[in-house]
Amino acid sequence: MQILPGFRDFLPADCAARSYVFERWRQVARRYGFVEWDGPILEPTELYKKKSGPEIVGQLFNFMDKREREVAMRPELTPTLARVVAAHEREFKKPLKWFSIGRFFRYEKQQRGRLREHFQLNCDIVGETDLAADVELVALCIDVLRAFGFSEEDFIVRISDREFWTDFLRQKNVPVDRWDELLQVIDKSEREPREKTVEKLGQLADPVLTTLSEGGKSEKLEQLVNGLRARGLANFVDVDVRIVRGLAYYTGIVFEVFHRSGTLRAIAGGGRYDNLIGQLSDEAVSMPALGFAMGDVVLGELIKEVPAARDKMEKATRTRGNIDIYVVIAKEERRADALGQIQTLRENGYRVDYPLTTMKVGKQFQTAEELGATIALLYGDEWPQVKLKTLATREERLVVEEELLAHLQAQPSLSS
Repeated sequence: MQILPGFRDFLPADCAARSYVFERWRQVARRYGFVEWDGPILEPTELYKKKSGPEIVGQLFNFMDKREREVAMRPELTPTLARVVAAHEREFKKPLKWFSIGRFFRYEKQQRGRLREHFQLNCDIVGETDLAADVELVALCIDVLRAFGFSEEDFIVRISDREFWTDFLRQKNVPVDRWDELLQVIDKSEREPREKTVEKLGQLADPVLTTLSEGGKSEKLEQLVNGLRARGLANFVDVDVRIVRGLAYYTGIVFEVFHRSGTLRAIAGGGRYDNLIGQLSDEAVSMPALGFAMGDVVLGELIKEVPAARDKMEKATRTRGNIDIYVVIAKEERRADALGQIQTLRENGYRVDYPLTTMKVGKQFQTAEELGATIALLYGDEWPQVKLKTLATREERLVVEEELLAHLQAQPSLSS
């Protein structure tokens, strides 16, 4: 049996790396006052159609359940967030600052930095219109990446403003029903041949391309950069009005994060979506909101690309699977005594292992080394004393079994 295309097995080393990523995501989000929440893996397919249109179905893992309900494995979290906020917003003081780490699924062609399943950090602020919330969100995104050892030489946050372009289109008397189409053309202009962009823009080609070449100016974007400058983070961002984010629900500031080399797809992206909660709740609840998402697949590629980040992760995960204590049972008649102590040690928080069946003493010490144990405890002829061996220094001492726990708790190399 082979694994399905675009999915992954997580061996112990992979799980250690995944835990490393999750821990840093959580640590930084909590430092910013965000609290964790989550939603279900399955949602009604209609929820995603309502947000993105019927064409989204081609990107979903969707099916009919046993009650003939059309459901889908979640491709993103924002629709679920909108549904949950609409149902529970009266229970919480505003603004909400929520984050989630979850698994997501998209049925699309896998490529570097993109698979059909991935884990993702989502951070959202709900119930605040002030630009301070946008500054806070971008700063959080920057600090999340800095937590992995990336510097301003490694990544750049390209920020833009959808309102810059909607004001532009309004001034050019472009019908509102064409705005989404044209914004998507602008969003793709960097990735498509110039001739194709000109063809799609028609009479708007010259003014749009001129604006793109000049960089565009926005008082709101200048205020955003100044807000980041006050935090010492301005060198991580660049105003770039080519960033539009093709998703129609964005209403204001948008941003995407890229590796400076440009060799990877976007590492993170997000922006303001003030109308989405109202849209998905049929205007039962209307609240401003903004957020960003960062996936583990492209982040993993970036960690591999940047030596400082790669070394930091390897150092942090190198001993993650190690145990604290290995109990060597030299005499089988001492096994019951050893098991009693093992239970006590585990209840006190120590990571402890031992041979499940009879094994030569030399092999047991070899196993202790392989498992990265700090200390070996030998139950043998010395009973009722236990021989304690510090494996790094080979130092040995005898400890009365009743005093063993207190002795271990005094060891600076162990922490329960």
